[in-house]
Amino acid sequence: MADQWNNLRDARFLLDEDTRPLNPVPPVILTTPAAMRRWRSANSGSVGFVPTMGYLHEGHMDLVRRSIDENLLTVVSIFVNPTQFAPDEDFSRYPRDEVRDLAQLSAAGVDAVYLPGATDMYPEGYQTYVEVEQVTRPLEGARRPGHFRGVTTVVLKLFNAVGPDRAYFGRKDAQQLRVIQRMVRDLDLGVEVVPCDIVRETDGLAMSSRNVYLSPEQRTAATVLKRALDDTRRRWAEGERDADTLRAAVSRLIDAEPLAELDYVSLADDESLQELEGTAVRPAILSMVVKFGKTRLLDNIELA
Repeated sequence: MADQWNNLRDARFLLDEDTRPLNPVPPVILTTPAAMRRWRSANSGSVGFVPTMGYLHEGHMDLVRRSIDENLLTVVSIFVNPTQFAPDEDFSRYPRDEVRDLAQLSAAGVDAVYLPGATDMYPEGYQTYVEVEQVTRPLEGARRPGHFRGVTTVVLKLFNAVGPDRAYFGRKDAQQLRVIQRMVRDLDLGVEVVPCDIVRETDGLAMSSRNVYLSPEQRTAATVLKRALDDTRRRWAEGERDADTLRAAVSRLIDAEPLAELDYVSLADDESLQELEGTAVRPAILSMVVKFGKTRLLDNIELA
């Protein structure tokens, strides 16, 4: 695919039925760490980077547009990272559509797409991993052992190949954002991690590639997450600070939705993600994971 796309770099492309031409020069596609590094060495100026697992939606594209606004060059990676999936998770069926993704990135004006394969990232004999400790232990770390080891390892490898000045991450994956920020600080990576606001559907559901798994009934039921967050925001604004009360209010709302199964609700310190007890102090983060069938959806709200 990369060769086909790069051979057509002088063509003009159309996306669906839109008659407006896309970027006349589609992004360069780079499929190995060595090729990515060569491209970076040949291009001067600030580089913004958006790491993704593909199947792009408006949340991803919001990160892309911000990078384009703030940097001379923008690189987007597409790599479904096997090391962050447990054996019983959805790696094999994770949604993929590289042609559609590349068309969207071309339309946006991205300069390069890093599209490595699994053997490029993890060649035979691979045995080196990156682990961030305390902030990875609660929440998703407690439920998905090894997940964040896979995340931090792949992000560091992507940073090493791309050499970005800034990297853009969404606030929806709140724990992941804090884990990456800690890794960057602890390892002196010199990359500015730019947090970007959650992008939501018109009914409030946070955009996620996994939303495609939901049945129509589950999709409607999933709006309960945003209602629970809005209720928390209201209670916080009215002065409620008891941590147990705030968590219990979320649990009641989620439990009232027959198709929803609450995995966990957390009210934690905004940086360490340690659970708050008694009177909650600012800043805090209220986060939750709710299951609809086999699909786990996460969402959060920052309380300042």
